[in-house]
Amino acid sequence: MSDHFKQQAAERAADDVTSGMRLGIGTGSTAEFFVHALAKRVGEGLDVIGVPTSERTRELASGLGIRLTTLENLPELDLTIDGADEFDAGLALIKGGGGALLREKIVAAASGQMTVIADSSKEVAILGQFPLPIEVVPFGLQATSNAVLSVFDDLGLPQKLELRGGSGQPFVTDGGHYILDAHLEAIPQAQSLANRLVAIPGVVEHGLFIGLATKAYVAGSDGVKTVLPV
Repeated sequence: MSDHFKQQAAERAADDVTSGMRLGIGTGSTAEFFVHALAKRVGEGLDVIGVPTSERTRELASGLGIRLTTLENLPELDLTIDGADEFDAGLALIKGGGGALLREKIVAAASGQMTVIADSSKEVAILGQFPLPIEVVPFGLQATSNAVLSVFDDLGLPQKLELRGGSGQPFVTDGGHYILDAHLEAIPQAQSLANRLVAIPGVVEHGLFIGLATKAYVAGSDGVKTVLPV
C-alpha cells in the first residue's frame, strides 16, 4: 500500500504544476512517481522546465520527455517537489536516504516554494528515528567523524555513526562525497544540531531540511491531506 499512497501524493502535487513553471524535481521512490505524473501532463501539453536533483532523476525525467536545465542556466525556481524520509508538524525534514541530499538542498533553497510528497508513515512527532545522513568529503574522514561525534556528545545524542556502504566499498554521492548515517533515535534540538554540523570542516551538508518546505501532501488510508507548517 505504501507505493499506492506515494503515487497518490505525487499525483496531487503534479496537479499544482502550471505551464511556465520552473521546477525542482526531487529524488527517491516518491519523487519518481511525481516524475511519471509530470511526464503524463507534459505529454498532454503542459509546458514546464525542470532542474533534477540527481543523475538518476535526470535520466528518468529526460527519458520521459520532460525538458530539463541546470541551476547555472536557471538559478531561480518557482517550486521544488520532493519526498522526505521524515517530517514533523513544522515541516522540518530528514532527507538523504537516497544519497542526493546536497543537490536536493541546493535546489530547494533556490526555489520560492517546496512541496513535500509522502505517505503517512513519514510523519513523526519528533525527527530522528530515521538515520540522519551527513555528507562528508573523503579526505580526513576519521577526523571529521570524530568531530561529528563530539557534537553529538555535547548535545546528549547517541554516538552511533556509520559510513554508508562500509569502509570496503563506501557509497559515493553524485558530488563524489561519502555519507555518514547517524542513528540518533530523537533530535530534540534540530536547529542547534544543524548549525553545529555545518560548522565542521569536512562536513559538506546534512539531511536536516529546516525552513525550506512550505507544504506537504501526505497520503494514507483516509486519502491525501494537505499539511502546512505550524
